[in-house]
Amino acid sequence: MVIIDHQELKGIPALHIVKDEFKSESLPLIFFIHGFTSAKEHNLHYAYLLAEKGFRVILPEVNEHGERGHGLPEPELQLKFWDMIIQTIKELPEIKEELVAKGLVDENRIGVAGTSMGGIITLGALTQYKWLKVAVSLMGMPYYEKFAGMQIETMRKKVKDFPLSDTQVEAVLDEITKYDLSKQEEVLSGRPLLFWHGKKDTTVPFAPTYDFFQTIQPLYKDHPDRLNFIVDENAGHKVSREGLLATVEWFQRYL
Repeated sequence: MVIIDHQELKGIPALHIVKDEFKSESLPLIFFIHGFTSAKEHNLHYAYLLAEKGFRVILPEVNEHGERGHGLPEPELQLKFWDMIIQTIKELPEIKEELVAKGLVDENRIGVAGTSMGGIITLGALTQYKWLKVAVSLMGMPYYEKFAGMQIETMRKKVKDFPLSDTQVEAVLDEITKYDLSKQEEVLSGRPLLFWHGKKDTTVPFAPTYDFFQTIQPLYKDHPDRLNFIVDENAGHKVSREGLLATVEWFQRYL
């Protein structure tokens, strides 16, 4: 039986999903991170299937979402987009350390995955933590600086009194650069990485992420099986069942 335990890990609300018979054992750990304006509960189908395979799965709540939300309207939430991404990346080791201290995690087998904003967080986290051994980006984007620039230009056109000065915009871009995987591809070090993206996605554009995948292929020349990109010709900004099952199979194979 798979159990769902609502917990606070280092003060961060999270759902802890694991098979009941394994709940006290040291297991491989997977973080699964939700998307923008979503919440941790929305990815329980991923967590259930992964837990069935013997993984310990943590669904953390991103700040200003779900039970950490404060009812901000979407335009205000959009202005906090990159702050929330960086905060989540910084919170991952805090959660990991609490679970390790309890003897619940095999430190050599920790992975990360996420949808949309969660996929963006996944790719940024790979720049910071070598202990993340396997990753799956579902509709994510590795080009932090480029994507932020696109978002800011769009918001400037939509918002009558855009609240950020040029100096503040530059500060945001400077801060996120250190998490930009496209600027430090070598940190991947051959770690297994799966992408899934719909070609008709108008929220997180398909083409830049696919271009990145093609760019990093030489880094995997010794182990080409550890890098894959599943293209859904008809999908928009919603992961298919194929993407769900491929995520589970990827972690089974490499974690």
